[in-house]
Amino acid sequence: MIQMPERDELVLATVRKIMPYGAFCTLDEYQGREAFIHISEVAPRWIKNIHEFLHEGQKLVAKVHNLIPEKNQIDLSLKRVTESEKKLKIEDSRRERRAEKLFEVSLKIAKSTKNEQLEARAVLTEKYGSLIDAIEALSEKGEQALEGIKIEKGLGKALLEVAAKNIKKTKAEVNGIISLTSYSADGVGAIQKIVSSAKTRQKAKMDILYLGAPKYQVRVIADDFKTAEKALDETAEAMLESAKKLKADAEFSKIEN
Repeated sequence: MIQMPERDELVLATVRKIMPYGAFCTLDEYQGREAFIHISEVAPRWIKNIHEFLHEGQKLVAKVHNLIPEKNQIDLSLKRVTESEKKLKIEDSRRERRAEKLFEVSLKIAKSTKNEQLEARAVLTEKYGSLIDAIEALSEKGEQALEGIKIEKGLGKALLEVAAKNIKKTKAEVNGIISLTSYSADGVGAIQKIVSSAKTRQKAKMDILYLGAPKYQVRVIADDFKTAEKALDETAEAMLESAKKLKADAEFSKIEN
């Protein structure tokens, strides 16, 4: 039985047929299950001609905004997907495809059987959450990453070799702009306190760059986009809260790449 996505889930879709009132799509991650995008969900403004936004064969990142399982009805939205969400979904998809290819290479090297393949995939995803997270762990921790996992010896060795050779940690960078204005007697001191309040609990590198009054750039670099986005959100929240306490005006916006 083909699975159904969940409400508010981000999915990869391919436009199959366009009608004046919307578009029928297939869901790439759900074995081609059909979904529909109404014209009102394509863009945040009124659309006269849907063909200005969509064409057959087009790949999309969409959000499931309505779901009726008993009718096999899946309604998608494009306008409810932010640029950050789109970027994260595309990056996750790219990483997952790469993981599948590296896993296949390992299977060929080890000449693994179907059962060995299924067992390895199951235990790796159970421990690490996804195949790509497992392969990245193998690259980072080596044999330690396989402790407590029952994988055929030859396949385990092949996975370690392939992961070490092919996985190179890349960094993700996200940026935002915060505008700070204080009308207090010690306005400069207040602004300095707000800037110094920038903090995050995520494992990320953060820089605050002065762009000229009243704007500052918040730059965050982490191992992946999800961590970087969380770190940027936490940093902005901390600075806005500090500005509120010091009765300063503050506005924050993300820079969409």
